[in-house]
Amino acid sequence: MSAKRLGAIAIGIAGALAAVPAHAQSAGGGSDAEIALLKQQLKMLEQKLDKLQKQTNVNTATAASANASAKAADAKAARVATANAAIPVKGPVAPSGVVVTMPNNRPTICTADEQNCVAITSRVHWDVGGYDYRPNTAGTSPQKLDSGENTRRARIGVVGKFFGDWNYALIYDFGGSSDGFGGAAPGSLPGGGTSGIENAYLSYTGFKPFGGRMAIEAGIMDLPWTLDESTSSNDILFMERASVGIIAQNIAAGDFRSAAGARWWNDQFWIGAYVTGPTSGAIHSASSAAPAGTSEQYGSVVRIAGNPISGKNYSVHIGADAEWLIQPPRNQLTQAQTLTLSDRPELRIDPTTLISTGAIANVSGAQVYGVEAAATYGSFIAQGEYYWFNIDRSANTGLPPFGAPSLKFDGGYAQVGYVLTGEQHLYNPATASYTGIKPKDPFSLAGGGLGAWEVAGRVSTIDLNDQIAQATGIAGGRQTVYTAALNWYVNNNVRFMLNYLHGDIAKQASATSNADVGSKFDAVALRTQVAF
Repeated sequence: MSAKRLGAIAIGIAGALAAVPAHAQSAGGGSDAEIALLKQQLKMLEQKLDKLQKQTNVNTATAASANASAKAADAKAARVATANAAIPVKGPVAPSGVVVTMPNNRPTICTADEQNCVAITSRVHWDVGGYDYRPNTAGTSPQKLDSGENTRRARIGVVGKFFGDWNYALIYDFGGSSDGFGGAAPGSLPGGGTSGIENAYLSYTGFKPFGGRMAIEAGIMDLPWTLDESTSSNDILFMERASVGIIAQNIAAGDFRSAAGARWWNDQFWIGAYVTGPTSGAIHSASSAAPAGTSEQYGSVVRIAGNPISGKNYSVHIGADAEWLIQPPRNQLTQAQTLTLSDRPELRIDPTTLISTGAIANVSGAQVYGVEAAATYGSFIAQGEYYWFNIDRSANTGLPPFGAPSLKFDGGYAQVGYVLTGEQHLYNPATASYTGIKPKDPFSLAGGGLGAWEVAGRVSTIDLNDQIAQATGIAGGRQTVYTAALNWYVNNNVRFMLNYLHGDIAKQASATSNADVGSKFDAVALRTQVAF
């Protein structure tokens, strides 16, 4: 019981005692005992009150002492902190406003204002498959295609931006390293690809009147030239792009290409133009004999495309492309300028080319013109492109007749796809192409999701024959390939692709010999794709 409450009780008892004498006079002598009892209780209460007061005084003194000790400790800590501040020691770094996120499972570090970012990017495309290859004659080359596996792409690098408007990328591709044992280097197999720098560029998007949708860029990059090439290799319907597009891009565009230029886009229109140089694997040497000085090539490309008709469940895309090879690759020892048009059979497990013009001599330039179109309706997509090639042969010819007549080739493809699970390929205005599929229900044993499933078909053709039966002609062959695909999008980062190909190669021994050295093939291949 508190001293305050005891004091109140004592006051009450005292008041009662004051009233007792008057009551005693009227009640008689029996009240003396009651008075004595009340006095005794009052005395006991006074003793308890004194005891509680003493205890309160002790507690107050103890609290004051503890408070004084705490103040002394704080003062001592402050003196120690002041002294330590003069001594350089390692300690926790104050928060800097850095934000770490994982968009689409890509590790990304940004400042709090999102003006400076760096992210890790990677993709692996691993192919396994086999060929049933049937040469028409014993004189057909090659006589066999190797089945097996190939790490088609194995890329890792960083992408990011700084000060909001500057964008960059540095990506190395380790894939295809065994395809040709060095590509064009001595001892290589023909047609082989090599590992190398796939992207190393800087881009500026700070032109405010264009709303951040104009980019001026330079470096090693994947040029968004042609519709198929503008579609990421993570999003294409088939394991490989059509041969006609690959052959066109290899002249002065495509992957690993050095370039400088600009592009501008909005939701319905895209235009881009670049000056291009050699690929990142070109040989920078005038003294090498196999081959020499292929790094002095340069050209240019232009693409205009758009999405003039679009709605919630449909879209229409159209476009046109042009490419000029202004300075062909030149051997600095012999001054020979040659150009080879070739491709593998829309599968990269074996590096051998089946159609090829061989090295066309005295090439002074080349032009490629193309058209592109695509459309989507719900889960259905259709896409096609057609290209015309012109190869000028007037270099190193001196006086009339000013070289051989120009060569003309052509080819195209058409493809369709349908997503069985209902997802759609969306339009990407920044590249004027279509994105891949994002599964509504990613595959999960626990959640019961099945991912997204897609079927697709394509027919492609390329004709590398011209001026047949003439000494100046080229018999590169005609290739037609039919491809059927089943794609399983496990989630946003994993996809399995199953392709079946049937190819027909019509080829003769030379432009002046109609001896049949063609072939047919069937192939089945499976790709495991992981990308973020």
